[in-house]
Amino acid sequence: MALAAMAMLFSSASAQEKSPAKYKLYGFFRNYMIFDTRDNHAGTLDLYDFAPKDEVLNINGDDANANSSFRFLALTTRLGLDISGYQFGSTKFSGKVETDFYSMNGSTATLRLRQAFIKAAWDQLGASGDNSASVTIGQAWHPMASDMPMIVSLETGAPFGPFSRTPLIQGDYNIGKNFTLTAAMIYGMQYLPTGPNGKSADYMKYGKLPEIYAGITFKGESGITGKLGVDIFSIKPRWKNALGTKVSDRMTNFSPFAFIQYSGKDGFLLKAKAIYASAGEHMNLLTGYGVSSINTDGSYDYTPQRSLATWVSAQYGKKWQVMGMLGYMKLFGTAEDLVSTDMYYFNGSGDKNVNQMVRVCPTIQYNAGKFQFAIEYNMTTAQYGKHMGLNGLSQDDLHWVTNHRIMNVVKFNF
Repeated sequence: MALAAMAMLFSSASAQEKSPAKYKLYGFFRNYMIFDTRDNHAGTLDLYDFAPKDEVLNINGDDANANSSFRFLALTTRLGLDISGYQFGSTKFSGKVETDFYSMNGSTATLRLRQAFIKAAWDQLGASGDNSASVTIGQAWHPMASDMPMIVSLETGAPFGPFSRTPLIQGDYNIGKNFTLTAAMIYGMQYLPTGPNGKSADYMKYGKLPEIYAGITFKGESGITGKLGVDIFSIKPRWKNALGTKVSDRMTNFSPFAFIQYSGKDGFLLKAKAIYASAGEHMNLLTGYGVSSINTDGSYDYTPQRSLATWVSAQYGKKWQVMGMLGYMKLFGTAEDLVSTDMYYFNGSGDKNVNQMVRVCPTIQYNAGKFQFAIEYNMTTAQYGKHMGLNGLSQDDLHWVTNHRIMNVVKFNF
């Protein structure tokens, strides 16, 4: 799809420029105030809340992770530039550059790249002239992550749904007004798979195969939008052994997902998403994979951790908005038994002895033009076990730990 669209672009190379580009600067200032009742697995100075940490009992029998905390931060203030309106022959071009301030080293806010892509689009395609197509090249939202729940937390639903912005080449073909076919080749950057060397892009680099997404979108006139898609991910967790000898390891997994949205009156919006993931830690899901067998030629076979990540989110109102999400995540164990629990590679943003997790996150937001003020309550509770079996599950001595987060967000858009 993408190659055919690019061929259309090159075929118009002799055409003349029809219109100049238009530029729109946008962004916002955003400040957070956050209170937590316990220590969490979290990033960006704890703004990106992932999961409550498991209990660790000290010699007095007290939980060393049961510590309340408070922080006040002005991170993630954003600046972006949209470019549109430029046409060369029959090809319409647009683009986006988006950045924000982000804490990469734990103490200093630095400017980082969020999105940077160009898009070429063509209208009046097909026999009826009702179809259209586009190709997006650059860093953009992963097709599975682009639809998010209505909350103000920085993690916007992770790890109860895919979360990733990444370099990609994405082709979209719109069939009339109702259907869109999407295919994408994706390469991991900030959100990476894990493995023997921790989180790294090398597993894709030496695997020499891009991540593939294929999906279909339906848009109805009654306010219904639905999506079905599958993510295909193939990597080499090892390309050489400890002695430097090349090995033929490879792991390939398929992760299907579904999304549905209903848009009604008075700002009412209802969304739901679910993904059945095989591995999937490269999309920031709380999962992983491990070694299932060691072959005579020195190569390893791998087995994915299977999991369900899902959320439901709703929003109502315009000036005063009530919104929130309910999330659920469950691990089902590895498809095959592991050789050893020491050869199991789990998303380093969480504990591998997690069994399931629930999040309840109601929000009240006041909108005064471009000014927004929100208060959000986030209860995330995780069930942990003490010992993980060769099936990739911790099922003994199960217990729940819960964090209560109260967050205030002040935001001014421009």
